[in-house]
Amino acid sequence: MIIGVLKEQLPETRVSLSPEVVQALVKMKVSVWVESNAGASAFFIDQSYIDAGALIKSSSEITDEADLILAIHLASVEHSSKDNAVLMGVYQPLSHPQLMQKLAVAQQTVFSLDTIPRTTRAQSMDVLSSQANIAGYKAVLLSAMQYSRYFPMFMTAAGSIPPAKVMILGAGVAGLQAIATARRLGAVVEVFDTRPAVKEEVASLGAKFIEVEGAADASKAGGYAVQQSEEFQAKQKAKIHEHIRKSDVVITTAQIPGMKAPILITKEMMADMRAGSVIVDLASATGGNTDFTKDKETVMQNGVTIIGNSALAASMPSDASKLYAKNVLNFLKLVIDAEGTLKLNFEDDIVKGACIVHNGNIVNERVATLL
Repeated sequence: MIIGVLKEQLPETRVSLSPEVVQALVKMKVSVWVESNAGASAFFIDQSYIDAGALIKSSSEITDEADLILAIHLASVEHSSKDNAVLMGVYQPLSHPQLMQKLAVAQQTVFSLDTIPRTTRAQSMDVLSSQANIAGYKAVLLSAMQYSRYFPMFMTAAGSIPPAKVMILGAGVAGLQAIATARRLGAVVEVFDTRPAVKEEVASLGAKFIEVEGAADASKAGGYAVQQSEEFQAKQKAKIHEHIRKSDVVITTAQIPGMKAPILITKEMMADMRAGSVIVDLASATGGNTDFTKDKETVMQNGVTIIGNSALAASMPSDASKLYAKNVLNFLKLVIDAEGTLKLNFEDDIVKGACIVHNGNIVNERVATLL
């Protein structure tokens, strides 16, 4: 079997496989073809892939001949010309059902790793978590660079500087890493999440948990937010408004799969924030958690800086690619047999959960419903 790795289109800087993972796949009797300079932006040169056992090929050779094609984004691979090729990446199928239908007509098999069930057994394959961890870390560093004051408390001969007050909306993987990073930088951290179950974890990182009673159960939402009742949303907004006026930095992370991100920070709330405050919105690709967020842009509103960036993992391409590649390898172990042949076992809940298109059909129920 041939696995092909395509170069991503800019501004994406990550690559699907690292040389280390290529070496592991070669030991599994798999041939790996890597497009020339596919890993250059992540500082993996072609020679490092060759040394690991890969062959350097053109994109056309890979799309014409590879049995399984790896590309993080669908734009890099949707024009694959090989019949019955298997495509694997992070394709957000709930947001792009029509593209999934197009690939079904082309008889492609599509695995979207962002739909892997978020179970204990699947943790080592969870690309969303590995990349969100980086996003939470970089969001705090980005806010610290933008913020016009110190994060830690300083006591100097010229006077005392109070610590920054950081508010984090959402205590998923990105939010928890943001808490830890902000605390390391010396900030005072408050956290809001609709899931009471994360309170203990938030407290263990040294942050204060802001609780609003009456939230809908999100235990089966795979770490995402869920749609809340109007009554709860009203109480939630009031509580956030109460705390946000005292915050210097706000990190927002709330997203709902296949839906527009919920607005957590309204223009009324922002009007009460201190001039010079900073918001980093990690949900900007799906509309953002504020009324003013613009994806891939930094805007100013009433003296508050709003940074819309849902692709922060790509700002650390070397480690992001290493982690992503390990996730991919752990998933591939489920679909490659001892002879290095592709074997799709749809009795496995992880394999089934990640498959969107197969044999000309949309096999993911949620995507099929959207069509």
